[in-house]
Amino acid sequence: MQERVLFGAAYYHEYQPHERLEQDLDLMAAARFSVIRVGESVWSTWEPENGGFDLDWLQPVLDGAHARGIAVLLGTPTYAVPPWLVRLYPEIAGERKTGQRIGWGARQEVDYTHPGFLFHAERVIRKIVARYADHPAVIGFQVDNEPGNELLHNHGVFQRFVDSLRHKYGDVQTLNDEWGLVYWSHRLSDWADLWTPDGNVQPQYDVAWRQFQADLTTDFIGWQADIVREYARPDQFVTTCISYERPGIADDELVRRLDVTAGNPYYAMQDGLQQPPPVDVQQNWTTTGTWALYLSADRMYSSQQRPYLVTETNAQSIGFPWDNRPAYDGQWRQAAWALVSRGAKMIEYWHWHTLHFGAETYWGGVLPHNGIPGRTYKEIARLGAEFEAAGSLVVDLTPDSDVTMLYSVPSKWLMQKYPALSHQDGSPDERSYHGLFDPFYRGAFEAGLQVRVLHTSQFTGTELVAENPVLVVPGLYLADNTLLDQLVAYAEAGGHLVVGPRTGYADQEARARTDAQPGRLAAAAGVTYDEFSNLSHDVRVHGDALRLGGDAAATRWADGLQVEGAEVLASYDHPHFGRWPAITTRAHGQGRITYVGTVPNGPLAVALFRWIAPTPQTDLPSSVSITSATAADGRRLKFVHNWSWDTVGIDLQEPLYDVLADASVEGKLTLGPWDVRVLATQA
Repeated sequence: MQERVLFGAAYYHEYQPHERLEQDLDLMAAARFSVIRVGESVWSTWEPENGGFDLDWLQPVLDGAHARGIAVLLGTPTYAVPPWLVRLYPEIAGERKTGQRIGWGARQEVDYTHPGFLFHAERVIRKIVARYADHPAVIGFQVDNEPGNELLHNHGVFQRFVDSLRHKYGDVQTLNDEWGLVYWSHRLSDWADLWTPDGNVQPQYDVAWRQFQADLTTDFIGWQADIVREYARPDQFVTTCISYERPGIADDELVRRLDVTAGNPYYAMQDGLQQPPPVDVQQNWTTTGTWALYLSADRMYSSQQRPYLVTETNAQSIGFPWDNRPAYDGQWRQAAWALVSRGAKMIEYWHWHTLHFGAETYWGGVLPHNGIPGRTYKEIARLGAEFEAAGSLVVDLTPDSDVTMLYSVPSKWLMQKYPALSHQDGSPDERSYHGLFDPFYRGAFEAGLQVRVLHTSQFTGTELVAENPVLVVPGLYLADNTLLDQLVAYAEAGGHLVVGPRTGYADQEARARTDAQPGRLAAAAGVTYDEFSNLSHDVRVHGDALRLGGDAAATRWADGLQVEGAEVLASYDHPHFGRWPAITTRAHGQGRITYVGTVPNGPLAVALFRWIAPTPQTDLPSSVSITSATAADGRRLKFVHNWSWDTVGIDLQEPLYDVLADASVEGKLTLGPWDVRVLATQA
């Protein structure tokens, strides 16, 4: 059991323009740092030339950290290859298109399946880990860094893809049948007929290609992890840091080869954390909005359904020279405690000191360019003292959930190439899967509910009903018969199944189903449809059952639902779409299936979730969120946030203990601007 939330930053002493190791470590200790991450970005420092290793330069960093009680997460440097390796082996360059090499000069440019690369990668990994595995400061290892950045088109990769299909399908005739290659004369007579992915437009091919690329990443990271474990002590863990928007990963599969999940949530600060948000913003590798920060946290928890590490998150501004928005006072605390409330057991900033050179010169660290502690350091030091005061009480939390959402990585992949949704200008939205998924998550969050994200690979059907009485499934485009039948069985056993657009439309090979839509769900849901439409403009929705106001609207999509036994909860106010219901519900077995035939806007989604799962406390100011969790010792915790400039008060429903103030509180709780309180049941 950890004594406290691990807290610190990535530290690159080798990047400093002048010697300041002792000063840096002293400042870290004063800020209550308990961990630093080192070594993952500098293969050319570890091995300046082929076979010539310099392993001693890190020793003073580890020794100095250990002397101050600061632990170390040691990285392998395989994501940033040295120039000499590219010069000696130009064929290891990755290809984004067949025959078109990625130019060297950034990072992750190589074909990491190439034997030449693997030979040198294994050699440097073994040298580094053998040298430092026994150092008492080292508590774990990070292999590689944010893997899956490229979809590799190299010849050897493609040939392995062909082999994987041959092993899966057995013969080309089976592949022809499963993929429907009669279409446009794509039938294969031999495995050598398979075309490269560059010009492919067949969805069935794309499903297999994306899964194969994710398998490559999983195997590569697992291979590194296995090497490291040959040297690691039993008390040391192995992980990699995940950027969840990378195209070449399936996080639920990747983490099976690792000891603990680690992720890198980056988020918009300043007004990007205002609740309710002033405007809707397209999400990307950085998120905007309080709800989106919580979604990042819940996705990290979902990878293993266990507490996780945050290996990178905002220190100051993140991104590019034209996007400088460091946090308002208090927001560092808020974001960190939000992540902890949803299962984070380490908060580590990227990075300690703002770099003076390189592509990330304006990714601000805990210290500014001048290296003198400023406002950021002061705010982060305050947080370090709070983690120290809270101790083990906030480590290895089990976050509460009122609603479970089923997440489909294959459906996300497919919609990146074949989007269901469009942008306002009519162009395809490559984030269509999240365009379907996110509004439901956000609606639940803004209705005051907590969400558990569950991968389709983790779904166990009726076993979930007791602990997960509400299951929301939007955008599950790719699903085999077994999964869809399990969803029906879940409702029959007493669960409330909420189905969103595109769910069940295609099978596991992305073939559109021939049965009534929604596939294998229609009879139990009491609705079917044979027509659907994208929406060019929001359409007002009304419904007394959901107590909808005039601002409730359908957006982006409408299924032409035909009622066959279901009750209508909401309808469109539109001369054409008004013939169809927008939302229906029907009892099924001991449970219920609610079908949402559109993408709800905020007011509609909030109203829907307040009907589905009434929140225990409905009188909260709109800027306040409350999340709860169970501590390892069984105590109940509440994390109360005020995401605004206004001072607010809330009524506590029971006497509680203020963990950070070390005092009892009851009655009225007052929160200042951008404030957070951690409350626990009395010991």
